[in-house]
Amino acid sequence: EVQLVESGGGLVQAGGSLRLSCAATGFTDDDYAIGWVRQAPGKEREGVSCIRRTDASTYYADSVKGRFTISSDNAKNTVYLQMDSLKPEDTGVYYCAAQRGLFSSSWRIINYYGMDYWGKGTLVTVSS
Repeated sequence: EVQLVESGGGLVQAGGSLRLSCAATGFTDDDYAIGWVRQAPGKEREGVSCIRRTDASTYYADSVKGRFTISSDNAKNTVYLQMDSLKPEDTGVYYCAAQRGLFSSSWRIINYYGMDYWGKGTLVTVSS
């Protein structure tokens, strides 16, 4: 059984940094993309960033390019999202999610409500 467990959310002032972690267990092969989807209050889910396990290709939403960095420690089965220069509009619940057989470039257009695996989410609050 695949499990995704997030950690690292919290309250930070605008301009600050946070690092989210996602511990992923239960995968039996490497053919999947894993990353982060966020949901702000009253808004639809947004695919923030992902990394494909097989080739380490990455995707970033335009809203976070240059500020967020995704990385993977395969030995620890953990994916990280380093978030710098945070803005109040980055506030939301950040979910770790994974989809089998997905190319990283498709993270932008996937149906976020129908993905294969989800964590419970971690809240990020950026104060102005």
